[in-house]
Amino acid sequence: MAVIYGRRRGGKTSLIREFIRDKKAIYFMGIESNEKQNLHNFSDAIHGFHREEGPAPLYASFQDALEAVFQMAKEERMILVMDEYPYAARTSPGLFFVLQRLIDQYRDNSRLMIILCGSSMSYMEDEVLAYKSPIYGRRTAQLKILSFSFRECCLFLHGFSPEDQAVIYGMTGGTAPYLLEMDSRLTLEENVKEDFLKPASLLYEEPENLLKQEVRELSMYNAMISAVSGGTTRLSEIASQTGETTSTCSTYMKSLMELGIIKRETPYGEKSGRKSIYRIDDNMFRFWYRFIPANTSLIERGADELAWKRIAPSIPEYMGAIFEQICQEYLWGGKMLEGESPILFQSLGRWWGNDPVRKKQTEIDIMGIEDKAHALFGGCKWTKEALINSQNRISHVFLSNAAS
Repeated sequence: MAVIYGRRRGGKTSLIREFIRDKKAIYFMGIESNEKQNLHNFSDAIHGFHREEGPAPLYASFQDALEAVFQMAKEERMILVMDEYPYAARTSPGLFFVLQRLIDQYRDNSRLMIILCGSSMSYMEDEVLAYKSPIYGRRTAQLKILSFSFRECCLFLHGFSPEDQAVIYGMTGGTAPYLLEMDSRLTLEENVKEDFLKPASLLYEEPENLLKQEVRELSMYNAMISAVSGGTTRLSEIASQTGETTSTCSTYMKSLMELGIIKRETPYGEKSGRKSIYRIDDNMFRFWYRFIPANTSLIERGADELAWKRIAPSIPEYMGAIFEQICQEYLWGGKMLEGESPILFQSLGRWWGNDPVRKKQTEIDIMGIEDKAHALFGGCKWTKEALINSQNRISHVFLSNAAS
């Protein structure tokens, strides 16, 4: 049994469909409905595998349906895909135990490969992969689908200038469907207008649509993300701005971190504590909450040109944090992993705090420590100069190695 999971829009279903394209497979996708509807859809999927005409017979239970599939696989090698498995499992609480029993029962006399896939990362990690899960120990493979790196994103963005590639990454992150919407025949401005600044644009309502599929109290989560987007990054400040208790805010922030939307960041080399802050970790969410809500009235009136004129001057400032991400990735993939880094750091991060010499707050964009005598410090500055050469490598990262 293989377990595949990751954020929505990450390409899990496309990956699975490509894998089973030339194989005998039953593909079932759970929906957010009830057990009866999911069982009906599963029965249809089994019926479709046989390519039989007429209405599909409805199995009495998931146990009967799954047992029929296991029996079918005694004769031939086949695959059962249960996509969006959390939806089906939530409506049928006994499904885990049915799978457990049938996997054990048919371990030696069935040629069935099961793929469980889900977009709810917390559910997949806590209920499917965790030690407490009834099917724990029965998986033979697991794959967490991550967003593409900047370097990988550039493979989707041929025809764009290096600077535009970086800005597009800053707007979309490494999510393939968003990258595929970018048209190299259009300018960056035209792409932003088409994909963000029209009422019918793909990404105009995307964050809210994604949140609706994951959380119940949309307005509360909106308030939390909006606060962080506006520069309110400490828990006490978020509580003050939203009018909620720190305990309540902590619960919501934890959920947003599990969804991969928010991250908690601590100065490099220090333990989590009062200096820790929250930042938006998903670039599409970061861009959307930074620019779209403030321009909603213009967008709804069809004034995409005016909306862009309000957004464009702030793009350089917005790209500062994005460029730090790109620089960290370059140091890992373009230097460290290729054996070209003069400092063999084990991790990278930002540092901020009080400078005892200058007696004022300061920040180091990138730092990494090899040992007590060797460290790397870097400053990342977004400028109008070329950032990447023909090999998609950053050429204007200013680093200094420090030995102390």
